[in-house]
Amino acid sequence: MPDQTHTVLVTGGNAGIGAAISQSLLKDGARVINVSRRMPDFTHERLQTLVGDLTNAADLARICEEAADMGITGFVHNAGVIRPAPFGEVTDVDLDHLVDLHLRAAIHIGQALLPGMKAAGTGRIVLISSRGALGLQNRTAYAATKAGMIGMARTWALELARDGITVNVVSPGPIETDMFHELIPEGSERKRNVAASIPVGRVGTAEDVATAVGFFLGDGTGFITGQNLFVCGGASISSITL
Repeated sequence: MPDQTHTVLVTGGNAGIGAAISQSLLKDGARVINVSRRMPDFTHERLQTLVGDLTNAADLARICEEAADMGITGFVHNAGVIRPAPFGEVTDVDLDHLVDLHLRAAIHIGQALLPGMKAAGTGRIVLISSRGALGLQNRTAYAATKAGMIGMARTWALELARDGITVNVVSPGPIETDMFHELIPEGSERKRNVAASIPVGRVGTAEDVATAVGFFLGDGTGFITGQNLFVCGGASISSITL
């Protein structure tokens, strides 16, 4: 787990999984730069927020410029949305939005932070993909862009290994967040069915994901790169219906 010598940028670090990641990092002494459209509902002396929409080119450019000079050696690209639709109803608007958020934002922010990481001789990049990258009904644009994140990470891992920079992926399964409950209501029969279909018998928590992210960000993981860790209760090796 990173300590006070680390500054970690977390996109979408204000809510859900991102908030759990931010709070876990803060608890362990790291400085956190949160990037989100809204301010978090928690504060900390080592938490700073850059407000902006990562799908907006001007906002993204401003955030990259500001972040480049903050001494950041850790980058967690967590911001994401689902925009579910059956294949016959997938729109270019939704596809473009998810490409902008899941892929383009990761590339631009990563490029902005890269010179600083190379100068420091160390860096940790973690992309938050999804178990949905393996395929899931009504997730064409989501699965495509989340799978793209895995390919990007493996490519970056090869290119950056000699610079002391590791790049890994955490792919959550169903996780209890507001976004999850927008699709699957709390206390519903549907949620019980989802939990029953997961081998461990429950839906995951944001803290489950934060634990995995913290592992990849740690100093002791310099020999681990290009990997994709499913945090899914076994859902990646079984079938699941949402």
